[in-house]
Amino acid sequence: MDKQAKIYVAGHRGMVGSALVRALAREGYSNLLLRDHREMELTDQRQVNNFFEKERPEYVFLAAAKVGGIVANNTFPAEFSWQNLAIEMNLLHAAYRVGVQRLLFLGSSCVYPKNAPQPIPESALLTGSLEATNRPYAVAKIAGIEMCWAYNRQYKTRFLTVMPSNLYGPNDNYDPEYSHVIPGLLVRFHQAKLSGAPKAVLWGTGNPRREFLYSDDAAQACLLLMSLPQNRFDPLVFSQENAPVVNIGFGSDLTIRELAILIAEITGFHGEILFDPSKPDGTPRKFLDASILTSLGWKPVISLREGLQRSYQEYLAQRQDAAQAAAVQSAQ
Repeated sequence: MDKQAKIYVAGHRGMVGSALVRALAREGYSNLLLRDHREMELTDQRQVNNFFEKERPEYVFLAAAKVGGIVANNTFPAEFSWQNLAIEMNLLHAAYRVGVQRLLFLGSSCVYPKNAPQPIPESALLTGSLEATNRPYAVAKIAGIEMCWAYNRQYKTRFLTVMPSNLYGPNDNYDPEYSHVIPGLLVRFHQAKLSGAPKAVLWGTGNPRREFLYSDDAAQACLLLMSLPQNRFDPLVFSQENAPVVNIGFGSDLTIRELAILIAEITGFHGEILFDPSKPDGTPRKFLDASILTSLGWKPVISLREGLQRSYQEYLAQRQDAAQAAAVQSAQ
């Protein structure tokens, strides 16, 4: 990618989108197109088409999505379905219409079958049934992957999908009810510590295994892929046998119980950790085979402990900012 190329990052205020903006800025890309919800609603086809016709970006990172943990997926299945489908449909078609050179679509490891082989290769896509708790979101993401592949085959676009493992990092969602597992546990243990609670009860058995990747590491992987020379990029997007998918994984996983113990240590919670097996566990294991990406020379640099410590400090800073804002409003 030329340093002055027009690059549109959809979802630039989110966890992955903001990490992409940081990575691009570090590498000297200065012509970034950024729009928030007030400036462009991505589920509105007319607004999206007008933006692409006017700005004509050369590269697109599609990181915008409706996301959340198990509770959010169970509570809002319709929103997780239609909003993600609308965003994907609008942006992918608009990118094709104006001749975007390359597009990178952020998928999710939840698109793989519940009982996929471990580690999960890209070829496992659509080879088995999905985990029921996030099926609406997963099906919407699969539709986006299939759109990328269909447009590549029919219109010779260069649309690539990346499938990251569970992500966490700056600008994560720390809602105590609807967040993903890492921010949810950080909030749960911090509040339990402040209240002096003798125990914390978590959903499920604690036995499922998960692989976690810091968002800035994922962003660097995305940038590497989008910067590949054409003779290395094209085989990833023009296969007739395989969807244009590349896994981004950390390289090791751990149980939710082990993760909980680590986060309790980082937050300073010393009470008992209990699990409620009446609540859903989700997929038993999601460990990605990232050999395609690692063969290109990429590897993560931020350890899980370091990433969790950074995330906890961000959460504490958010709480302090919220308290200061509340104090100012009360004084007025």
